[in-house]
Amino acid sequence: MDKVQVEILGLSSSPSAGGAYALLLKEAYGIRRLPIIIGSFEAQSIALEIEGIKPPRPLTHDLMKSLIDNLGGSVNEIIIDELKENTFYAKIIIEISGMTNEIDARPSDAIALAVRTHATIYVAESVMKAAAFVPSGEEAESDLSEEMPFENESEVSPKKPVSKETKIASLMDKLREAVEKEDYERAAKIRDEINRLKGITN
Repeated sequence: MDKVQVEILGLSSSPSAGGAYALLLKEAYGIRRLPIIIGSFEAQSIALEIEGIKPPRPLTHDLMKSLIDNLGGSVNEIIIDELKENTFYAKIIIEISGMTNEIDARPSDAIALAVRTHATIYVAESVMKAAAFVPSGEEAESDLSEEMPFENESEVSPKKPVSKETKIASLMDKLREAVEKEDYERAAKIRDEINRLKGITN
């Protein structure tokens, strides 16, 4: 499987997605960006670790890391390897006693664990082709100069470029809901709007 190494570029609240957050990934050696809608708990867990803030009691992802460590294992990498009906799927690659294991996971949980174990994050090239987009020149240049900061444990407010990306991520979430409700006419309109924002023409 062809895979692309990515980095966390930022998190932003997404009010139109019912209190969820948009997690923005950027390929490490390129400019494509991949927005993923995640829950508030997972967003907080990721932001806390990146900021180096330790909660008084371990969160679920801290517990996962402790279990792996105590079993003598290590997280080699995580990979977002599939996109089905606008839902992302991931795998955590763990090595224990010389044996490699693949564990299915939600991308948000896999990434929350990856930031704790310093594991490399990958996205399958097929997923990048299907869901990532290339920002405009001005937006891409801003990424090269400075990473977006994580301001506090509950919300990160990325800089100017993220408004467009957050909108795309929110639209992707709405597209998934429309498909699940079999509202295909609405889904088609949302898809067209996503393509317009990505600069894709039919």
